[in-house]
Amino acid sequence: MAGPGVLTRYTTAAALARLADEGSRVALLLHVLAVGRGAAFGGLLIGALMVPHVLAAPLVGALADAVRRRRLLYVGGLLGFAAGVTGAALLADPVPAAAFVAAVLAGCCAPLLIGGLSSLLGELAGDRLPRAFGLDATSYSLAGIVGPALAAVLAGWAGGLWAVAALAFCCAIAAVIVVTLPVPDRAATVWGNRPGGALPAIWRRPPLAAVTIASTVSQLGLGALPIVAALLAAGLHDPALAGLTLSAFAVGNLISSLAYARLPLRRIRPETVVPAGLLIMTVPFAMLPIVDGRWSTLALFLLAGVINGPAFASLLVVRDREAPPETRTQVFTIGAGLKVTAAAAGVSVAGLATGHGTAVLLLAVAASQLVAGGLGAALLRRRRPAPRVSPALP
Repeated sequence: MAGPGVLTRYTTAAALARLADEGSRVALLLHVLAVGRGAAFGGLLIGALMVPHVLAAPLVGALADAVRRRRLLYVGGLLGFAAGVTGAALLADPVPAAAFVAAVLAGCCAPLLIGGLSSLLGELAGDRLPRAFGLDATSYSLAGIVGPALAAVLAGWAGGLWAVAALAFCCAIAAVIVVTLPVPDRAATVWGNRPGGALPAIWRRPPLAAVTIASTVSQLGLGALPIVAALLAAGLHDPALAGLTLSAFAVGNLISSLAYARLPLRRIRPETVVPAGLLIMTVPFAMLPIVDGRWSTLALFLLAGVINGPAFASLLVVRDREAPPETRTQVFTIGAGLKVTAAAAGVSVAGLATGHGTAVLLLAVAASQLVAGGLGAALLRRRRPAPRVSPALP
């Protein structure tokens, strides 16, 4: 069992690191606009920060699965992200090309902040694993709520550069806390796992394949929520509603993640919770086109968040249980990278499809949850492939 305070320290470090990841995008954009570089440059710089979240995930995961002193790797990754976003902000005006390089380097460290940290819980939490993943899901929800808001408040008060610096400092504090975590060293450095080598392992294990594919498809719809929220707010002539709806979804996530950490769903298999939750989440999104008014809209977004919390915590439990030891971190970083990719694709498609109306987009979000849950349920019924047997030698 994990020692006293280990989960508290881990959750604090994870929340601070993910807060920096979520908030730095807003802070960098606000800083770029303040120095007169324009929205186009800001968008490209944020893209330089985000794309490596996906492309570097297999490589970073393979490295974390191979090195002997993993704690040093994670500390280096956290400090590298902090230095990268700070460098991108400092260089954005005088040397824009170097700012892009710094943003890319920060993005290459980001997979350790997201899926990488989660992969450590199997060794840190002991027999409190369901509670640990509930708390881990809470750290994501807190970061999603607090990160962008903190970045905007600090930028308005002291400027975008100071907002970036404050978020980088949060990431540095997370690195200091990680130093105190009892992450065991490996007996020896293990090389040989190629980047992306976890993909066959994910497919060969039906529960892992089911939750990975289901959560990725779900993010195609959930990624579109910022566009949908803005359209809903415009339709109701209530500009503040755009931020409130997203906050309601995040608060619902936070509430149910905390509840899951306190009372995990031990009698239901986690791989069943994920597709079931996605299927149920179809309902609030499908109801949104037929309701009217601020409070009913907020209530349905809150409900969707409440449903999503246990599904996400259960997803982490399945990853931990099913991931092969030799590609464990890769499973987490690739899974997180696929979700980021799907969310980015979702928001891009939604932006191009705004002319079709809010109702159509809401039904598309609901349909993505329905398809995701159905795919997850179908993949769970797939039999695990039989192990290959080498032919007997004569």
